Amino acid sequence: MMWVKAAGLARGLISLNTSPSSSKTLIFFMTRSSLSLIQKYDQPVPRYTSYPTAPHFSADVGETDYRRWLAELDPSTPLSLYVHVPFCASMCWFCGCHTKITQRYQPIATYVDHVLKEMALLAAAMPARMQVAHVHWGGGSPTMLHAEDWQRMAAALRTYFHVRDGAELAVELDPRTATKAYIETLANAGVTRVSIGVQDFDARVQEAINRIQPYEQTAEVVDWLRGAGIDAINMDLMYGLPHQRVETVVDQVDLAVSLDPQRIALFGYAHVPWMKAHQKMIDDAVLPDGAARAAQFDAARARLLTLGYHAIGLDHFARSDDALVTGAVKRNFQGYTVDEAPVLLGLGASSIGYLHQAYLQNEPATGRYQAAVAAGHLPIARGRVLTCEDRARREIINGLMCDLAAELGPRISRYGDALASLQPMMEDGLVVLQGTRLVVTEKGRPFVRVAAAAFDAYLGQGGRRHSKAV
Repeated sequence: MMWVKAAGLARGLISLNTSPSSSKTLIFFMTRSSLSLIQKYDQPVPRYTSYPTAPHFSADVGETDYRRWLAELDPSTPLSLYVHVPFCASMCWFCGCHTKITQRYQPIATYVDHVLKEMALLAAAMPARMQVAHVHWGGGSPTMLHAEDWQRMAAALRTYFHVRDGAELAVELDPRTATKAYIETLANAGVTRVSIGVQDFDARVQEAINRIQPYEQTAEVVDWLRGAGIDAINMDLMYGLPHQRVETVVDQVDLAVSLDPQRIALFGYAHVPWMKAHQKMIDDAVLPDGAARAAQFDAARARLLTLGYHAIGLDHFARSDDALVTGAVKRNFQGYTVDEAPVLLGLGASSIGYLHQAYLQNEPATGRYQAAVAAGHLPIARGRVLTCEDRARREIINGLMCDLAAELGPRISRYGDALASLQPMMEDGLVVLQGTRLVVTEKGRPFVRVAAAAFDAYLGQGGRRHSKAV
């Protein structure tokens, strides 16, 4: 490795291996113009897993509305389900999830009882036994569940719904607490895809984020998964963490790819200690700045592309045979997906779902969630009714976030303010207007959230702070 500072160039890594067995090099320069773009556009903006975004939900939407909309569903409509498990064995300091720490199993067993009752309440509120095309268990950590929990949930799922042949059942997994028996339980429950949290394999970084997870531990879990017949494996990595450098981030990419995951998510760490108090345990002084974060992402992205992965949207990568490459991609609260179901129903505390009419979120506090369900209520705490304008802007934002392009169509004149705000990005070659089609260039990909934010009619309302774009 060699570091230089030359005329017109910022300090940057210029020599990286591009394949495990090759002597070829990738030339990487962080130019002064690139630094200028980062300084100009590294703004706090939403991640746009929904539009309108969650800070704009309100308590004006509740259970009565939800029951009416569920009853109006066409019985032939395929559903997706999201099940939230808000428990972890220990707190990772980078975490932005809704979770709580417990070493006891009883609260988890009690929680599962209530999720199953909520599932029964949902099924009873719908006009028929509906078909399910996709289920995702997230957290927290679903790895906190025991074998009997999975057996009960698998049985309930097939009792209350018709699970389609070929349906994807996806689970987030923490290798630190997974066992071979647990993996076999997932396979027996019908799980088809697993998303493994890694973040970084470097011991110094792991210590700084309170997540000790050696490479060998993760590799063993991957072997167990494949041995159990679960071959669809995702892996979550992060850049922008304490002590990370360009070369160490590229090293973690190599280690991750050595395990041959179908998909890799390369998330930028969102440092939001004003929202997540445990993030105060991370020393701001050891976090990379915007330019360093951009350099880490660019080098990791280049490495993944060289190794045969395809870039998907903002921060996902997939092998050429994966549906994210060959199918139509959309974005929801779980990230990028090819799930085509028009309805997502949330189960569990804090889970968010959507129907044509609105977004809805369950009660976030576990105690209040369980009390509502025990009383026979669908535990909706808040939501957001969608207007025609919301849906039109959501389609544009989704197009930009997923395909780096959006068709503005005959309504383009309605977006004059958005296009005016994008003029600097056009002048900098980050976005291009081709007739009525708005395209984010490859140069502009790191700033796609900024381009999407131009169409956010609610941005700045409510005083919510967001993580930066890069």
